[in-house]
Amino acid sequence: MTDTTVDDRRLPPALAELARTPIDYADGKGIDFEPYEEFCSAEETTAWTREWTGGPEADGAALRIFGQDGSGGLAALWRARPGRSLTDQPVVFLGSEGQCGVVAGNLSDFLWLLADGIGPWEAVVLDDDTPNPAGGLPDLAAHHAATPRREPRTIKAEARAEFPDFPSFIGDLRL
Repeated sequence: MTDTTVDDRRLPPALAELARTPIDYADGKGIDFEPYEEFCSAEETTAWTREWTGGPEADGAALRIFGQDGSGGLAALWRARPGRSLTDQPVVFLGSEGQCGVVAGNLSDFLWLLADGIGPWEAVVLDDDTPNPAGGLPDLAAHHAATPRREPRTIKAEARAEFPDFPSFIGDLRL
């Protein structure tokens, strides 16, 4: 487990494997998500956070950016649960057009969304709940997930109910 009290930038095993797993965009009918082979550095995250929020003092320390969509929107783990592992942190999305939202309550639930063909952009911008499993993502989720598979709408609703303050957290960074 990764302690969130230190600045750990090592990908959890599930994210490392995700970075090696092909994700098919399928000409707009698949998942619009490109996982990174490593988290963005603290410096990159802070620079991006300042640019995205327009807040010159904004600090990206609570985010671990691990991928993007085709337009440059970013997926991150939000260190909202102090003292808990990175895999227990919610997955969030910060879109290139200013959208932001909670995707899943933890990495396991995020893997189940991916297994159903729903990436961060689809979960937040489209708010899509239509399962469309493809490729190796269902196997990756089955191997790494510590939570049971549930309906995409349930995963998203639970996460949004538990973390309704994410937009406020982002808004506070603009100050």
